[in-house]
Amino acid sequence: MKKLESIEQFQALRDSGKHIFMFSADWCPDCRVIEPILPEVEAKFSDFTFVHVDRDEFIDLCGELEIFGIPSFVAFDNGREMGRFVSKDRKTQEEIETFIAGLS
Repeated sequence: MKKLESIEQFQALRDSGKHIFMFSADWCPDCRVIEPILPEVEAKFSDFTFVHVDRDEFIDLCGELEIFGIPSFVAFDNGREMGRFVSKDRKTQEEIETFIAGLS
């Protein structure tokens, strides 16, 4: 999974192509739990590019996007928000895949 490096990169990625931004943090235990399954999820949904966003590094972006819990996922297609799976709750592989499969 590619790691977000700057706000400018976020804006460029958001506005071109299909991307799922995963908001996470090193200290988040629920984020660590889903890490091992993410490569499989990425492989199943290869029409999306997955981007890891460190919540602590991009706290202003989280506020702007109303990401108040992690791990959270927000999907964009050429600048249009397709959907979001945002909460502070632990997420299962099935829940993440159901969210992505339901994006239109």
